[in-house]
Amino acid sequence: MNLLFANDRAGQYPPSYYADTATPLALQPPLKGATKADVCIVGAGYTGLSAALHLAERGYSVRVLEAHRVGFGASGRNGGQIGPGQRIEQDAIERMVGRDDAHRLWQMGLDARDLVQHLITRHAMDCPIAPGVIHADWQQSGARHSHAYAEKLAREYGYTEIEPLDRAGVQEIVNSPRYKGGILDHGAGHLHPLRYALGLARAALKAGAVIHENALVVAIEPGARPIIRTQTGHVQADHVILAANGYLGGLAPQVAARVMPINNFIIATEPLPEGMVLRRNHAVADSKFVINYFRLSGDNRLLFGGGESYGYRFPDIPRTVRKPMLQVFPQLANTRITHAWGGTLAITMTRLPAFMRVAPNILSASGYSGHGVALATLAGRIMAETVAGKSERFDLMARLPLPRFPGGRALRSPLLALAMTWFGLRDKLGL
Repeated sequence: MNLLFANDRAGQYPPSYYADTATPLALQPPLKGATKADVCIVGAGYTGLSAALHLAERGYSVRVLEAHRVGFGASGRNGGQIGPGQRIEQDAIERMVGRDDAHRLWQMGLDARDLVQHLITRHAMDCPIAPGVIHADWQQSGARHSHAYAEKLAREYGYTEIEPLDRAGVQEIVNSPRYKGGILDHGAGHLHPLRYALGLARAALKAGAVIHENALVVAIEPGARPIIRTQTGHVQADHVILAANGYLGGLAPQVAARVMPINNFIIATEPLPEGMVLRRNHAVADSKFVINYFRLSGDNRLLFGGGESYGYRFPDIPRTVRKPMLQVFPQLANTRITHAWGGTLAITMTRLPAFMRVAPNILSASGYSGHGVALATLAGRIMAETVAGKSERFDLMARLPLPRFPGGRALRSPLLALAMTWFGLRDKLGL
């Protein structure tokens, strides 16, 4: 079974709040027959569209092959949060790669955040960024750690945009009794993720890139000029960029061994009274290992994400997500759910992104581990730089530790499910 078709209809967006509130592109034609390009990109999410835009602006001929529609995958379904840094804390990164590279990676995280804002402004995209993301802690010990980490970032990285929150400070903003404290990052923000993906696509098309939708890649033949085959044609290119993330499948086994797809789910409520759940328009992500994340839509719905699965089929999404939502907001017990959708993202063992040279002229970036809105956008730009001969940032990312998942593709999902069951138990016990 292919994750691209396990839960979705061919060429159709999922029934999400995002799809209902975005203006799609006119359908781009599928690939037919043989063609050539300087660069062929597999996947029209943030990574692929950013790469296409930046390459086309440099004068390269670019073909983007998308199995469904632009922004169909995680790029059009996610929580919409944008923050600085990487997916894990700088202390852990320092232990992995040393202080110098840790500081470079922090700066790249800032660059990623700023690039999103720059592209939205420059191309007049219809997806403004609302400022502020709260990390909310379930335990007092977690809040103390969050405050100490904010102090470290200010002291050692010069990042002073984080405000510590005690229990009262969190509850002043988040109308929930569950959280004991946290931090508010004024330098982070949130947006409508599908509108952003569509904005990138429109900018790439305007710059001269060609996008083919309903163009499922079935094989890649490496060589001096690789051939990328779909069911109805092929592209011969000087360079290939793999940008399919959790939907890459078996196209690159060396990537699949280190990057694992997982499913995550979001529900949208009916419009809520002012202040019923959030008293400011900030996004929230909490300290649960199976993280809860939520924010308000433009029409005051709660968009609440929670729950994970590791197989091909999605579970009963409203039931899966409603449970953690009511743990946080018991006042929503009688609230109607209007939308429920899932999507597939990708994680790595270290939760740092996987940049790889699959071949000298085949680049891959994926495994953003839930931190992809900004990092995937930057990854596309970095791969465009690398194609153009400037590979310093790609090489830095490619040096990051990237262990294989134990058990190979056959056993990684059951092993992760077992681990997540344990961490879910820890969440329930408050450990």
